[in-house]
Amino acid sequence: MWSFIKTSYKWLIISLKLTGAAAILGLIALIAVVMTAIIQGPPSLTTEQNTLIYGSSGEVIGEDKGAEERYWIAIEDMPQSIKDATLAIEDRRFYNHFGFDFKRIAAAALTDIKQMRMAQGASTITQQYARNLYLSHDKTWKRKLYEAMYALRLEIFYNKDEILEGYLNTIYYGHGAYGIEAASRHYFSKNAGELSLTEASMLAGIPKGPSYYSPLNNEEKAVSRQGQILAEMERHGYITSIEKEEAVEASLNYADGQNEKIQETAPYFQDEVISEAARLLGVDRESIQTGGYHIHTTLNEEHQDTLEEMAARHLPDGHDVQTAAVVMDSRTGAVTALIGGRNYEESPFNRAVQAKRPIGSTIKPLLYYSALESGESPVTMRESKPVEFPVEGKSDPYVPTNFNDQYADKPITMAQALAVSDNIYAVSTHMDIGPEKLVETMKTFGLEGAFEPHPSLALGYSSISLYDMITAYGKMVKGSDSLEGHTIKKITDRHEHVLYEYEPVILKDDPVDQETAFTVTHMMTGMFDPALDASYASVTGTPVNGKLTRMYGGKSGTTDTDSWMIGFSPQFVTGVWIGYDEGGRPLETFNDHRYAKSIWADTMEDIHETLPSAAFVPPPGVKGVYIDPDTGYLAGPDCPQERLVYMEKADIPKKVCGGSEEKDINDEFEDDPWFKDVVDWFF
Repeated sequence: MWSFIKTSYKWLIISLKLTGAAAILGLIALIAVVMTAIIQGPPSLTTEQNTLIYGSSGEVIGEDKGAEERYWIAIEDMPQSIKDATLAIEDRRFYNHFGFDFKRIAAAALTDIKQMRMAQGASTITQQYARNLYLSHDKTWKRKLYEAMYALRLEIFYNKDEILEGYLNTIYYGHGAYGIEAASRHYFSKNAGELSLTEASMLAGIPKGPSYYSPLNNEEKAVSRQGQILAEMERHGYITSIEKEEAVEASLNYADGQNEKIQETAPYFQDEVISEAARLLGVDRESIQTGGYHIHTTLNEEHQDTLEEMAARHLPDGHDVQTAAVVMDSRTGAVTALIGGRNYEESPFNRAVQAKRPIGSTIKPLLYYSALESGESPVTMRESKPVEFPVEGKSDPYVPTNFNDQYADKPITMAQALAVSDNIYAVSTHMDIGPEKLVETMKTFGLEGAFEPHPSLALGYSSISLYDMITAYGKMVKGSDSLEGHTIKKITDRHEHVLYEYEPVILKDDPVDQETAFTVTHMMTGMFDPALDASYASVTGTPVNGKLTRMYGGKSGTTDTDSWMIGFSPQFVTGVWIGYDEGGRPLETFNDHRYAKSIWADTMEDIHETLPSAAFVPPPGVKGVYIDPDTGYLAGPDCPQERLVYMEKADIPKKVCGGSEEKDINDEFEDDPWFKDVVDWFF
């Protein structure tokens, strides 16, 4: 603005030296125009730009855009040659005027008068930038007046470097490329900062007539204009005669009009990133795609490659069964990999996020959390036998069944019921503690919906998205509501100003009880523990147990139409869904029900291969004890099997299996070192 004030003062002195009413009226008009421009304030420099998406390693994994290629780079990142070439041919007095070159205007006006039409332009870079930002390119006097006002506002409120930066980032270079960065990528497959003098002088000539001077359309005319630009650069001292000759003689290697495309990585993940960014910034998806944002994500490309490879390996070609899968850091909620279907090009519908399907027995960990909160324990005994449950308001009872109609026909523990996925135990628990308890727990773990406290809720007949279920499991593993699934670490604008940065939530009153959550987390390791096999059923992890080399927890779920597997380590939680897009279409073969576990097991083993073994650390409020899975009593020398179970000290059974004696629990644990519970489980 200071240069503008000095120039205005100069014209004011000249006007005062003149005499006559015309000079006074002109001065008044000038003041009125300037005051109007100041009152209107600084015009926005925002234009559509490509949004870049980065993986957790910092590498670009994709970009979103509108109809054109647009990027924004700082003037410091542009080569001096493109700035000099542009100034030499477009506006060599740019740094010495305040937006209008009156010598050029006078010469152009004389030509227009002679030809009685708008034949010749005299626009400065500032005027051209104003036109690119706000106006059409019609050659009318009305447009010229608007352009002049915008140019005046640009000069008042922005310095010359800011105006030149904006101009070089928005001028059209043909073939859909707006701005010097897009042009450099399009014509030479390189970033603008790498342009040579020869390349820069070629590009500087294109904006005068993008279709006419594009070297890809007419190389002869483009080379002729390049020579004119180099001659102007030499004449005005931008380059030496030697530099000019070297630039003329240098050859150019074009990219044949083909943009260097970034390999499309994790397209379903990127879709969720755009949706999440729109929610975080409170704008629509299109605004994110064309806003020139830099979005730094949580994607781990190795995890993504593994997840895609395992899904492709286990799902047969020619089979239209679909899948969705998510890998999440169980300590932070950062999503490291995501697939929403088998082929994005064929179907961009994101089944991991957008689809809500019946979740089956994956609901049971939340049910048993409710039961523990209601005063039960992992060794609470219930009978596993056919039962009819009355339904309020209905004449017919609810009659659940176990897989293959197999039952224990005797009491079993909660730990064993979860490991073998006993449906009778689950529904009995649900009805005994009150069906509304599970509804409350689902809300505690972030699951939103109109869930009815029906007996069938205990078996997962409500529809929830995979993404939400994995987040709920993550809260369970962490033992805190503070974990939230997210794909974005940081969002900046094109000038690297931080607009959003992820910060974990610090809760004063956490609705998730850490001790209860840990007890359930440990019980879920039982699906892979043969010690919890029942006489009528094996633990549900048996089909993949041979693949696993470390401790995991989890829960599978099966309905007629859907197959789920959600499991975790202390480091990561991964979920896989298998089913058909047609909601009522049943899974067709036995293998359809096994794909989810196979994909899950191979994915978890691969992403953990280079990681050190880790243990879940029990909170102070629970103790680890060895129990007899069959009776729920403390394990003793006469028990054929034993299983480590964590529970509150008050819930530890006193009876020992195979005998009548009771143990004094206080004596049993009073000398335990603080780390014993971790060591017991870990080893």
